[in-house]
Amino acid sequence: MKLKSQTGWYRGRKTLAAACLGVLTMVGNAAQDVLAEEIVGRLSYHWGPSHTAAGWAVKFAEEVNRRGEGRLRIDVYPQGQLFGIKEIVGALKAGSVEMGAIIGIVGFPTVVKDFNIASFPGMFESLEHQRSFFQNTPQGRALWDETVTKTNTSLVMYDPVGPVLTCSVTSKLDSIDSYKGLKARRLFGTEKPLWKALKVDYQKLGTKGVYTALQTGMVDTVNTVPNGLRAYSWWEFIKYCQLPYQSYADAYLMANSDWLNSLPEDLRQMMLEVGREIGDAATAGIMDASADVLDEFTSQHGGAVTILQGDAKAEFDQMLKDKVFPELSKMVSPAVIEAAQNHPAP
Repeated sequence: MKLKSQTGWYRGRKTLAAACLGVLTMVGNAAQDVLAEEIVGRLSYHWGPSHTAAGWAVKFAEEVNRRGEGRLRIDVYPQGQLFGIKEIVGALKAGSVEMGAIIGIVGFPTVVKDFNIASFPGMFESLEHQRSFFQNTPQGRALWDETVTKTNTSLVMYDPVGPVLTCSVTSKLDSIDSYKGLKARRLFGTEKPLWKALKVDYQKLGTKGVYTALQTGMVDTVNTVPNGLRAYSWWEFIKYCQLPYQSYADAYLMANSDWLNSLPEDLRQMMLEVGREIGDAATAGIMDASADVLDEFTSQHGGAVTILQGDAKAEFDQMLKDKVFPELSKMVSPAVIEAAQNHPAP
């Protein structure tokens, strides 16, 4: 009887242990499932930490992380550790990174030539005008759709870098003659006809190399957005900038389409909603932010801004018409140029 009692007790303990083990296994699996639910996307951008566009990219990631509540996290790399300004399109297409910031006038024309239209001087009156062309006209929309299809990307957020202007170390940029003999940095293709018409020497140079090039005198003139002066400390060397603005450089926080489409629907919609909200704020503030940088340039860094007007502006505009636009027209199909010229500002 004693042996039987002990045997029953032993079997009871085995049953209890098995039950506990089952519960622990279920808890462990549940914990693993919870951990597995956190999806991580890496967001690559090349801007310095003080660049306005970098700030908005960080705000986007922070808000997605807050609303994601442990299910979705966007990691950012404030020192630009992932991919450069010209590498990001290929990296996104290949899925080497989940999200990245593409400056349209730099990255997209290498994939679809007609995207050069975005950097034509004077073609668009504002960022909103340019976006409206790409989204609301048959030719512009077809161009946009072709671009995102070929790059395997989807738009998540507008993150504009700002209006483009010319700045120089040595020249006041107050006339066509003031450009002769300057040494310019070229970043994108549509700059070439302008530099040639102005009799400016130029060389292709990425953003990371500009500071040293200005420091050594390799180049003394750049087309940039005002944010570039501050974010990369170029105003340590640059002393003159010219208005009016030439064009508007839009940047896009794009996602690899395969990755974006793999997200649960609620997370995907949440991220797109955050992109719209932060993107609207970024767009609303970019012109004032650019003006603030120019104010700081003149008040704290000894810079001067030349406003081209009167005969000097008329001469410049005529030069664009006679020498620059005929060459630019070779870079974009006639139908796209005509559609852009006929598209009214919103």
